[in-house]
Amino acid sequence: MSRIGKKPIIIPEKVEVEKKDNEVTIKGPKGEISQVFPREISFKKEDNKILVFPKKKTRKSAALWGLMRALLQNNITGVTEGFEKKLELKGIGYRVSLEKEKLLKLEVGFSHSVEVEIPFQLDVSVEKNIITISGIDKQKVGEFAAKIRKIRPPEPYKGKGIRYFGEKVRRKEGKKAVTTTT
Repeated sequence: MSRIGKKPIIIPEKVEVEKKDNEVTIKGPKGEISQVFPREISFKKEDNKILVFPKKKTRKSAALWGLMRALLQNNITGVTEGFEKKLELKGIGYRVSLEKEKLLKLEVGFSHSVEVEIPFQLDVSVEKNIITISGIDKQKVGEFAAKIRKIRPPEPYKGKGIRYFGEKVRRKEGKKAVTTTT
C-alpha cells in the first residue's frame, strides 16, 4: 500500500486539470504540461481535489501508484510556482556567459570553451558565476543542471569546478612534503 498515493492532491484556484484517455493536461499561470498515465493507474477529480488509485491490486500498480501521484503533484507545483536550480562556478578563470539566449558558454579550465544548448522549455540566467535554471518541469530542470555540473564536477583537492549552490565539497588533504634530516 502506498502512503503517498493515498493522499489527495489539492488543485489551486488558477489551475485547470483535463483528462483525455491516459493523458492528463495541467494548465496554470506559468504554462501547460501533460503527463501520460499507465493503464494500471487511474484518477478521479472531485471538487478541487484529485485522488489517484490503482485499477487492480497488483505488484506493478502498487509500485506506480505513489510515483504517479508524486509526478502529478510536481506538475501542479510546476505550473503554479515553477522549479529552480542554481549552480556556481568556483575556480580561477572560470567564467560563464549566455550567448544568443539559447547557448551557454562555459570556460572551466579546458583549452577550449564548452558550449551547451539550452532546451526550449527552460529559462537560464547568469549573474557573475552563478547559473540559475528555472522551468515548469522538475525533471528537465534537474536533468539540465546535472548535465552542466557533469562538464566539470568539483574536485576534492582545491574545490574547483561546477557545483550546486550551497553544496559542500568534502576536501582532501594533498600530499605532504617529507623533510629528511642528514
